[in-house]
Amino acid sequence: MKKFINKETLLYLIFGVMTTIINYSVFFLCYNLQNIPSTIANIIAFVAAVIFAYLVNKIFVFESKSWKPAVLMPEILQFLGTRIFSFLLEEAGLFISDNLLKLGRYKLFTYGTFVLDGVTFVKIVLSIAVVIINYLFCKWIFKKK
Repeated sequence: MKKFINKETLLYLIFGVMTTIINYSVFFLCYNLQNIPSTIANIIAFVAAVIFAYLVNKIFVFESKSWKPAVLMPEILQFLGTRIFSFLLEEAGLFISDNLLKLGRYKLFTYGTFVLDGVTFVKIVLSIAVVIINYLFCKWIFKKK
């Protein structure tokens, strides 16, 4: 158990929660309040979250100290590439749930302006999978040098 629960995983979870809050807040504002289509809202949320995630993962979680271009450029490209991969998985899931299955019509929970519909529920499930995938990718990208 100690192998899985350590400073790195705890920091990843803490900053992952913060990244998720940024992602969901931007998604909620775009999708629910601005009526932007779910896939577009997800792109906007993705960009905001990835910028935050790269910085906190580099600095605090994996303690990648070097800002030299020879280290920075591969890190950024690998980080962005792996995040795009997991993002495309999430986008595909949202597209299927929203456009093919029409899950947005199912309102699971409503509180004020917050609506948990089928699409938002699918986004939550997909987010859990993406967190696990992204952690494994980060272990590889920010390996101790």
